[in-house]
Amino acid sequence: MKNKIDLIVRILLGLLFLVFGLNGFLHFIPMPEPTPEAGAFFSALIKTGYFLPVLKVLEIVSGILLLSGFFVPLALTILAPIVVHIFLFHIFLDISGIGLAVTVLIMEIYLVFVYKNNFIYLLANKLEE
Repeated sequence: MKNKIDLIVRILLGLLFLVFGLNGFLHFIPMPEPTPEAGAFFSALIKTGYFLPVLKVLEIVSGILLLSGFFVPLALTILAPIVVHIFLFHIFLDISGIGLAVTVLIMEIYLVFVYKNNFIYLLANKLEE
């Protein structure tokens, strides 16, 4: 049963990031009007000229990796700061999307726990020689 839950969570998280990553380029999901603070934040990101496209490419690639089952720990590592940022964005700038942000955070933490053995060397105190 646990393996089925792991698979479902991995596929749902992969789909979320694939769909929202693609939406960053194709704009097929209408986005609600942002709060003034959130709008100012997004305007600043857009003005960089690179940040949002790089972010959306990372989301798409990570979503595909999660869906395919290949390099899942790498995808989770790439997504970790993105997920934290999504959560903090909704806490501080736009509380309306907090439900989805919490759900994504829980799914990320769950999958990191499921794949915890793959992260042992990232958290090693000393390098083995």
